[in-house]
Amino acid sequence: MTMSNKGLSRRSLLRTGAAAAGVSLFNINHAWSQDVTYDGDVFDAGGAVLNLAEWGGYWQETQNALLLDRFQKDFNCQIRYDSTFPWFPKFVAGGAEHPPVDLANWNMPEMFKTSAAGDYFMDVEEIKANVPNTAKLWDFASQTGVGVTWAFSRYCYVYRTDTGVTPAGFKDFWLQDYAGKRGTYITSNTLQMMFFMAAAAAFGEGETDFAAGYQAMRDAMPMKISDFTGNMATLVERGEVEIAVQSDAEALLQKEKGVPVDLYYWDEYKGILTQTKTISKYADPMSKKLSFALLDRYLDADYQTAFADTFWMRPSNREAVIPEKMAALGVVNSADATDGLHIPDWQAYLDEEIDIVETVNEIFGS
Repeated sequence: MTMSNKGLSRRSLLRTGAAAAGVSLFNINHAWSQDVTYDGDVFDAGGAVLNLAEWGGYWQETQNALLLDRFQKDFNCQIRYDSTFPWFPKFVAGGAEHPPVDLANWNMPEMFKTSAAGDYFMDVEEIKANVPNTAKLWDFASQTGVGVTWAFSRYCYVYRTDTGVTPAGFKDFWLQDYAGKRGTYITSNTLQMMFFMAAAAAFGEGETDFAAGYQAMRDAMPMKISDFTGNMATLVERGEVEIAVQSDAEALLQKEKGVPVDLYYWDEYKGILTQTKTISKYADPMSKKLSFALLDRYLDADYQTAFADTFWMRPSNREAVIPEKMAALGVVNSADATDGLHIPDWQAYLDEEIDIVETVNEIFGS
């Protein structure tokens, strides 16, 4: 029996008969072995440091303004913000018992890769037992078993509306009308990974039919290959790309700005680009308690509403209010809106990642 067993928290183990029989399940000299709980109240952390891994730039500025500055004052703590992505090499370099950060924000592929590499993260059930706002989340927010999703956007095509072509299905990306005017991303971008698996599902036997995915990439060439969504938005605005793989957050922002675009959602394959938090299993007790508290605030309905107003991302808290500008474009926060949201078999992708990257890069370079 180990700490990672589903449904059995570290606190439960500490209170079992094994402890009464004098059998030590943990090294009591390890700080992480101390029991840590959180009930949602503000507490004085005595100036303790919380190491946080999040995206940088405007994202960081917004997090400071909406959440982090106030949190540091309320809890008498310091947040050490690390924006030098990727996180995976930092975790594996120190090993599970020496985490580089206490609370980390992820897109899913690298999160799953890190989880598979060692015993780095707290079990989601233990997080849920100590973060009150998890009770207000839609079910999909914790279904990975690795982290807790606090915001997300839907995958879609963004397409120009002044071309006379309106896509009506996922496969319409391959219409002859769009020849030479299609756009996707470099192989290290999660959007391309998801697009590749969605294409494998559409043209093959399922999302892990990678041979079908390769052929779909060949059939779509030549394509404009971008490194990130903002650059793709620029290519679409210039008319260099007429249809592109995109997150709806970026596409809706362009639509609001008056760019002649619209969205086709991949309803055949309802993938989501998530913002998902993990808490390091071997963080020291105070950092772990602060991580519970900060995650609870990330999951707060008012915060998620404010964040959506800035970044056009959808909330995972079912009580959050969709900003008027998003609601006007058809975005809703309802059970129907989250029904069928799909998280692919990322481990199957990661198991073949080297071959996929090499093959797709060769296709892109041809």
